[in-house]
Amino acid sequence: MIKIKQFRYDSDNLGYVVHGEKTAMAIDGGAASRILEYVEQNGLKLEIVTNTHGHFDHTPGNNLLVSATGAKMVDHNELAGGVVDIDGEPVHVYRTPGHTDDSVIFYTGSAIITGDTLFNGTVGNCFSGDVEGFFRSLNMILEFPVATLVYAGHDYVRASVAFTRTIDADNPHLDGFLKKYDPFHVVSTLEDELLVNPYLRFDDEKMIEILKNKNLRVTDSFERFKSLMEVY
Repeated sequence: MIKIKQFRYDSDNLGYVVHGEKTAMAIDGGAASRILEYVEQNGLKLEIVTNTHGHFDHTPGNNLLVSATGAKMVDHNELAGGVVDIDGEPVHVYRTPGHTDDSVIFYTGSAIITGDTLFNGTVGNCFSGDVEGFFRSLNMILEFPVATLVYAGHDYVRASVAFTRTIDADNPHLDGFLKKYDPFHVVSTLEDELLVNPYLRFDDEKMIEILKNKNLRVTDSFERFKSLMEVY
């Protein structure tokens, strides 16, 4: 069974060790020292070090992890579209352009590590300028089962909920979302996200009405998503 261990660093960054009983992969391993402790304490062999994208706040632990363990540094671009084997179980890697052109996510079968593509309660900035690509990436993520766990690249939960209240003040699901929030283990499900994340609710009737009331474009799903990204 594939396990995911989350590590917080630099106040809101989140990195991960994905592992089985013997082997492990570090993703966005900025908490390198604690990752090394975890790997040693659990008798794991760190085989791969990689990232969700190339932004500097996700890569600072790479060199230390590689030098301390002999793990292979694998560019995430090389993994995109492929599979990483963890003790005989597959971790699928999908390209998700939008936040950056080189963004990828990792899918274990029950959870996704989304980097800065999808946060818990919001989405990343579209630094690539490819809003249409971002839309396609999010729609691909939404094809996973609604019970899929979402592990993101940053903890922006409180700020995201506060911001969503400015858009959809009477959303009945926001309080419950916050109640489940644990800063020591930041995770949601896709089902949660479809209830609270405005950037995934572009087909929700209430969100469409909100956009209409602001005289924003609502002709199709992409136009609604683009309106949300441009205005909010």
